[in-house]
Amino acid sequence: MLDLSQIFVIATPFNFLIMLLGVFGGLVVGAMPGLTSTMAVALLVPITFGMDVNQGLVMLVAVYIGSISGGLVSAALLNIPGTPSSVATTFDAYPMAKRGEAGKALGYAVFASFLGGLISFFALALLAPILGSFALKFGPFEYFALVVFTLSCIISISDKSLTKGLIAATVGMLMAMVGLSETDSVSRLTFGISELQAGFSVMPVLIGMYAVSQILTDVEQIKKPFKIIDVNFTMREFLRVAREFRHSVKNVLRSALIGIGVGILPGIGPGLSNIVAYSQAKAAADDPDSFGTGNPEGIIASETANNAATGGALIPLLTLGIPGDATTMMMLGAFMIHGVQPGPLLLRDHSELLLVILGSYFISNIFMMLLQVYFIRVLIRALMIPRYILYPVILGLCVIGCYALNSSMSDVWVFFATGLLGYVFKRTGFPLLPLVLGLILGGMAENHLRVSIVMGHGNLSGYLDRPIALGFFAAAALSVVYALWCKRKAARAAKQCVLAQPEEAL
Repeated sequence: MLDLSQIFVIATPFNFLIMLLGVFGGLVVGAMPGLTSTMAVALLVPITFGMDVNQGLVMLVAVYIGSISGGLVSAALLNIPGTPSSVATTFDAYPMAKRGEAGKALGYAVFASFLGGLISFFALALLAPILGSFALKFGPFEYFALVVFTLSCIISISDKSLTKGLIAATVGMLMAMVGLSETDSVSRLTFGISELQAGFSVMPVLIGMYAVSQILTDVEQIKKPFKIIDVNFTMREFLRVAREFRHSVKNVLRSALIGIGVGILPGIGPGLSNIVAYSQAKAAADDPDSFGTGNPEGIIASETANNAATGGALIPLLTLGIPGDATTMMMLGAFMIHGVQPGPLLLRDHSELLLVILGSYFISNIFMMLLQVYFIRVLIRALMIPRYILYPVILGLCVIGCYALNSSMSDVWVFFATGLLGYVFKRTGFPLLPLVLGLILGGMAENHLRVSIVMGHGNLSGYLDRPIALGFFAAAALSVVYALWCKRKAARAAKQCVLAQPEEAL
């Protein structure tokens, strides 16, 4: 059981300052199109190397919450989602702002973000200890099956091609095998390069994949200025909008549950939850045709779900050691830097860390709401920073961070190389998440598979006696089959639409 008295470990002035600055920095990054929560956390993970583990986690949680919510600012005022988790927010927030109600649109979005985070906090506090206790039953058989299920989830939600998702995951697992084998110290895939004997460090690969590839993707529009709608957002306006939420209780609860559920699924996170919640809110509405024209329910659904998904994404990270999305994957790197392994033993051996995360999650959500209400003009001004100034600064910080991890230039070269690889993947339609998750989980999968084969006396028959492992394998198969079915259904619908066009034209 958790000793709740340990939660006061974060109740220090310095930790509150870290949370305040972390949330504010996250809001700024989230508000700026092209700078995602993943990039924000990636830039800060190397900094945690010189910090106490509690302070490092407090900072990363605060930045995570701030950056996810910050995307609503550019979504409402620019019609550009600051982060992928705010895509659906643009559908109604921008039309509302365009007709002169920008303050009202921001009010709905900010308070919905707070409610989503608050509900997600209670889900995190309730489910994490339960799942952690359940995961203590896991052995090598169950862990290997869990990795297979996780990769199947990531591959099955690949945007355009299941095959490309599979290829990306395979590349990531091949990268995980570079260097000396952990079980027998055999050198693999090094091609005579001594620097590769230690394998690829996770953090330079992660930072390069997401930071460099994003900068290279946005460089084509680096001189394009932003046009911002005028806004007058006051506390009085915010309180008036907050009182109207009593009519949206069902929408808030439904969207929060969707966000938590989607967030728990490994590798998905807030990016998909806002779309799902928006579509469900529209389907349940009495006036679905009003969605997309400035309906407050659309804003509420999107922002409640994406902030609720942050707590959901932390649940598999803390209880199973499996990141819920790309940002929590960066947090996994922070745990590794401090020699802490998230998973079933975290609750038993480092229960104070779970309480640190819970406490900082709750307080950061309060800071997030207050900062957006009182300092919204600062966030709007942040949108005016020229990208040709911002991106070189970010790139320089990335290089410094990668070098500081191991004081090795080889990590810097890995950072640049994987950044270029990530850019090529983006341009050719290959998803990045399966690759980086394959890198992180590849070694784990190989080690547990080897141990399970030894325990099974040289064969895989031991899996037949493990119902939890079989359940994960069945879920993995179903996720792939369901994804294929959905893609074929969409293809048939598109084909029928094309065939019907000549008839309609006649």
